[in-house]
Amino acid sequence: MISLDAFSQYFGELEDPRQSAKISYPLFDVLFLTVCAVIAGAEGWEDIEDFGEVHLDWFQQKGLFPDGLPVHDTIARIVSRLDPTQFQQCFIQWAQSVNERTEGELIAIDGKVLRGSYQRESRRSAIHMVSAFATGNGVVMGQLKTDAKSNEITAIPALLKLLDIKGCLVSIDAMGCQTDIAGTIVKQGGDYLLAVKGNQELLHRAVQQALRPFHSAATDPVNVTVEKGHGRIEAREYHVLAAGDVASQFPEWRGLKTLGVAIGYRLEKSGKQSLEYR
Repeated sequence: MISLDAFSQYFGELEDPRQSAKISYPLFDVLFLTVCAVIAGAEGWEDIEDFGEVHLDWFQQKGLFPDGLPVHDTIARIVSRLDPTQFQQCFIQWAQSVNERTEGELIAIDGKVLRGSYQRESRRSAIHMVSAFATGNGVVMGQLKTDAKSNEITAIPALLKLLDIKGCLVSIDAMGCQTDIAGTIVKQGGDYLLAVKGNQELLHRAVQQALRPFHSAATDPVNVTVEKGHGRIEAREYHVLAAGDVASQFPEWRGLKTLGVAIGYRLEKSGKQSLEYR
């Protein structure tokens, strides 16, 4: 249930671009309807209007839309005139306020291409988004649009600065394995879990060397998990050790304390085996 008071606290300062003499529907009412509808699965302006019609009694019980709902064209016109940056800041702050953050929470940051955003006819490129996902609560804490996948490196620090990550563990794939990103996380009071691959060649080589003894050592069942599904059996063996010499070799990686490796074994139905290091 969305609290009107909490919603008003963060969206109440959002600037209404319309002329006051021509306002038929309060901006707050339209915003509250739109956010509720989208959270409920609405995918377009007509869906938002339909959601409002179905739940009109509920909205009016809260003092909203006393004279009825606007049509979907009006909703679209009002929302599309808002300052997107200002709206995004209000939304992220509101989402953080309703998200119960716990000490040590895992925040996964990842880049995705929005399905269906590429339009060949108009030559419109696919839309790339960088999202921060609170895994424990199942909440997207924030998103930023990028021009291309390569721009995720610059978008991630900008997204981090919008979030409260103090006491949290932030995980990012190899694209985000950058000293500036690690430094931003540490500066904001968080810890990082970054995947290291060939884009950080020297660090990758040093980590591989430090973890080499585990590749040939006998497997300890305590370090292994086994999963079955999709016609195959997967076993993963995990090892963690202090960063030690690697941290001293690479002082530019602020807060580097631990190294880890996941060794995956996969057995297909056909009997074919494969080995994967992460």
